Amino acid sequence: MKALVFHGMKDVRVDNVDDPQIEEARDAIIRVTSTAICGSDLHIYNGGIPQPRPMVLGHEFMGIVEEVGKGVGNLKRGDRVVVPFPIACGTCFFCNHELPGHCENSNPEHYGPEGGVATQKGGALFGYTDLYGGYNGGQAEYVRVPYADFGPRIIPDSLTDEQALFLTDIFPTGYSGIDWGEVKGGEFVVIFGAGPVGIMAAKSAWLRGAARVLIVDPLEYRLDKAQQTAHCEALVWHDHKQVVEVIRDLTGGRGADVCVEAVGFEPVRSLADRAKAVINFEKGSIKVLEACMSAVRRGGIVTVLGVYGTPYDNFPVHQFFDKGITLRGGQAPAHKHIDKLLKYVVDGKVQLDDIITHSLPLSEAAHGYDIFRNKKDNCVKVVLKP
Repeated sequence: MKALVFHGMKDVRVDNVDDPQIEEARDAIIRVTSTAICGSDLHIYNGGIPQPRPMVLGHEFMGIVEEVGKGVGNLKRGDRVVVPFPIACGTCFFCNHELPGHCENSNPEHYGPEGGVATQKGGALFGYTDLYGGYNGGQAEYVRVPYADFGPRIIPDSLTDEQALFLTDIFPTGYSGIDWGEVKGGEFVVIFGAGPVGIMAAKSAWLRGAARVLIVDPLEYRLDKAQQTAHCEALVWHDHKQVVEVIRDLTGGRGADVCVEAVGFEPVRSLADRAKAVINFEKGSIKVLEACMSAVRRGGIVTVLGVYGTPYDNFPVHQFFDKGITLRGGQAPAHKHIDKLLKYVVDGKVQLDDIITHSLPLSEAAHGYDIFRNKKDNCVKVVLKP
């Protein structure tokens, strides 16, 4: 089959690889009809998260069930499904507590309680390095789905692929940032990052009754897309001080009720930012998280959806303590929210496909990575068609 394979930093190619096979009783083989490139994929592409061997990338995919193992009784050949991005068994302690990203059984080689840099990770993810299970991903014609009796959800024929595809990751992830923020109605929510996850967080904030939603980003074309699709206010990031001052001015000096960090450790950085990281022996930057800690009000909540893979000695623990901030983050519990979010889509309460800017054949996946990473052609979200 054809699949997008990571070979090294900034080196991805569509190769011929072996077709996946049923390996365990709870497996299914899915013929992929749509898949997408995620901002998290870029961390591998850029070399920020190491992957020493070739691997099929991609954790946002959906398609048609081709084959199921003997232990899968809820799916049959021909079912059209969307697949949550964490690989979770559905039976362990964490799965039973609606924390599928911490599944104790899906990542036996690198799982552990410590949560370290190179070992002791959580549960497995599709196409997301050997540290997260080493499973091939869905930027391919076919994909093996472990624990298929727990993860995939059947999609009604009334929805197109594009309407349902982002139930895999970015919609549940954006929604998790708002859920962790305990948005119940009337809040002022500020989202840092106008990429796909940030826009989904803005859409989710409205679903949860936010009174006001502001999204911050250094790129005006992404803010334009956020305003068009999430109907939120927009603020161009120039620097930390300017952004925080504006947010405080809008809130009588208090700060936002909830700040959502939807960028991660690879924000747009100046030469000074890069030099600071080198001096501190740090990977990337926590500049956006620092801005969230300043922009949130006392007693407010900061939620972290962006990926961070290494420690940072300058973490603003003083602000965390003095302001009484609640800080939450991690891999989104997609399985926990997906059924509710699917109903939102079916009922027409939210639109997901309006963020798509590029739809390409799988054969052009390397080009998709290039324009997405380098923000060419006003690229916000790339969908690939095998």
